[in-house]
Amino acid sequence: MSGSTLVSLFTSSSSILIIVVDDGSPDGTQDTVIQLQKVYGEDRILLRPRPKKLGLGTAYIHGMKHASGNFVVIMDADLSHHPKYLPKFISKQMETRADIVTGTRYVKGGGVHGWNLMRKLTSRGANVLAQTFLWPGVSDLTGSFRLYRKSVLEDIISCCVSKGYVFQMEMIVRASRKGYHIEEVPITFVDRVFGSSKLGGSEIVEYLKGLAYLLVTT
Repeated sequence: MSGSTLVSLFTSSSSILIIVVDDGSPDGTQDTVIQLQKVYGEDRILLRPRPKKLGLGTAYIHGMKHASGNFVVIMDADLSHHPKYLPKFISKQMETRADIVTGTRYVKGGGVHGWNLMRKLTSRGANVLAQTFLWPGVSDLTGSFRLYRKSVLEDIISCCVSKGYVFQMEMIVRASRKGYHIEEVPITFVDRVFGSSKLGGSEIVEYLKGLAYLLVTT
């Protein structure tokens, strides 16, 4: 199942709301969500599809319109981000009162499963470059498994202009520049079993352009 998932968390109770944003994927994501709604209820799982791929940032905004909790967790819907880490994210936020808790692959206890050596080197190199030039104080800038205070997410996303691979990096860099409290939780990222991750020469070029843009503007 592809697409992005937003989990809306409420501070007043243990209730959660799952919002699935699907940009017209052909893999049956929407059919799967409809089946889950029959089991858990349409009031607990919301399907908010869009007709075509319109960008990650706009998908977040689209999903946030329906998030009624105080906190929002954003994660991939293909289980590359395992739900087992959600209690750790929530505990870290409660312990530290963080505005953002982000999953990291690059500290003790974190890692990646299913990538070849070139993909690992590319991802690690991208983060090292960002650490060197942007000093955001976070070890993993390109990951997307994060818990946000909803008001903080709305503030940051309103400032972002990047798309694709650079978007996640811009989100965390701008959050750091604004002085928001960011904490990390080690996670293991598991590459999708079906389909393929899109990271090629054009994405690398866009990343370098985005890095230069953030260096100048933040």
